[in-house]
Amino acid sequence: MSLADAVLSTAFAAQAVKIALPYACAAAGGAVTERSGVIDLAIESKLLWGAFAAAVAAHATGSIAAGVVAGMAAGAAVGVLQLVLGVVLAADQVVVGVALNLASYGLTRFLLEVLYQSSANSPQTVGVGSAVWTSPVAWLAVIVIAVVALGLARTPLGLRIRAAGDRPDGVATAGLSVTRIRLWALVIGGAVAGLGGAQLALAAHGFSAEMSGGRGYIALAIVILGGWRPGVAALVCLMFGVIEALQVQLQLAKVGVPDQLTQLLPYAVTLVVLVIAPRRARPPRALGQVP
Repeated sequence: MSLADAVLSTAFAAQAVKIALPYACAAAGGAVTERSGVIDLAIESKLLWGAFAAAVAAHATGSIAAGVVAGMAAGAAVGVLQLVLGVVLAADQVVVGVALNLASYGLTRFLLEVLYQSSANSPQTVGVGSAVWTSPVAWLAVIVIAVVALGLARTPLGLRIRAAGDRPDGVATAGLSVTRIRLWALVIGGAVAGLGGAQLALAAHGFSAEMSGGRGYIALAIVILGGWRPGVAALVCLMFGVIEALQVQLQLAKVGVPDQLTQLLPYAVTLVVLVIAPRRARPPRALGQVP
């Protein structure tokens, strides 16, 4: 099959959607967190811990549902830790995010060694397979992203989250706790990002060290491209799913491009799009500020 035929096939479309889902969950979760006024450089950590917890729970119980719940809980737990360090203790939120990411790389390897005597991979677990159209986790991710996008735009809690990121002084004047609202945002955003990690692990039938592979950083760039709107960011992720699926096809087709260059394709496209994208959207006005 030629490269053109492969790209135009339904299998390519399914692969692109499968690749896009972790990005979409990570971007939607990051958008919620940042709309509350907290810089979310820890998306990578939430993806990685979500994948790790999902693999461990699925292996221990033989249940995909347990893996999903564990993955979302792990992402939410990272969000709570992020709040304690970056908001309650007023540490620099950029440093907190980078530190959580670096710690997650080392700690997940350590726990793999403790649990399974391997610092590289977990044992094979139950999973959702490669058929994305029939995957319950994939459909759950789509539903969760849609609910989060609508909830942020249309519900009282969504209004409070947006107000905490734009006018925290006004929120405090109204007698509401900015920290509590940001806690809700970080728990919700972390759980959605953790679901993306669970999708990664369950689709691969296990966890491998650093399997998030920088997706959290690309997701943060997508949050900016999407104007801090979860629904728009999730749609942008489809484009990156297509790009990464194309990267795989280029490697399989042996078109003469070195594998090292094709692996850089998603990151190169991210940088190019960030440079040429219009600057219409503005970040939340209180982003990074401690109430």
